[in-house]
Amino acid sequence: MGSVGRRDVEEPIHPVFVSAFEMALTPVMNWQYRAFLDSTERPPPPWFDDPNFRDPRQPVVGVDWEDARSYCRWLSEESGLSIRLPTEAEREKAARGGLLGVLYPWGDEPGGGDHARILGPLPKPGCVASGRPNGYGLFNMADTVHEWCLDAYHPDFYNGSPFANPCFRSGNRRVARGGSWRHQIVVTPCPARSTLPPSFRYSDFGFRWVCELQ
Repeated sequence: MGSVGRRDVEEPIHPVFVSAFEMALTPVMNWQYRAFLDSTERPPPPWFDDPNFRDPRQPVVGVDWEDARSYCRWLSEESGLSIRLPTEAEREKAARGGLLGVLYPWGDEPGGGDHARILGPLPKPGCVASGRPNGYGLFNMADTVHEWCLDAYHPDFYNGSPFANPCFRSGNRRVARGGSWRHQIVVTPCPARSTLPPSFRYSDFGFRWVCELQ
């Protein structure tokens, strides 16, 4: 986990063990989030009815960290499974798709991920799962929207984090992983760490869930 020579908050590279888990193949999409809204009668997030963001197969955006956690709790109740947001360690392991020592899910070059399909000023309808999956069969792990993680953000966490199932719990900011359609470079390396207050809502922030395996 981590990188060398990029950013201090990604160092040092260190071994991590995470217990077995399953992950959603894609970020949560509008049609999936609609079922949650209809069931819970919660208000929709910003941009949910915006013509530029409301396609059913676009990732839901404008959700804050608590929205994402509430969806996971609802899906747990509906499915009977143990569903939550991924930790940073789980998200990075999943993003790498079984490849070690590379920056992106497909290798070291940012142009190798078939991401031209999402270039443009907005996330295109149908952009989710429109390219190739990584080695674990997961889509959009380095592009499209930033995804909330369970962890609070600590810039120096890697210097003292536990080996097994690390997750930093206390703090005023939360971690997000993955790329963004808003950035000039739309793909983000697997070890890259973003941070944001949990109450913020942006049109390039979404999430995906993991399921704990007993």
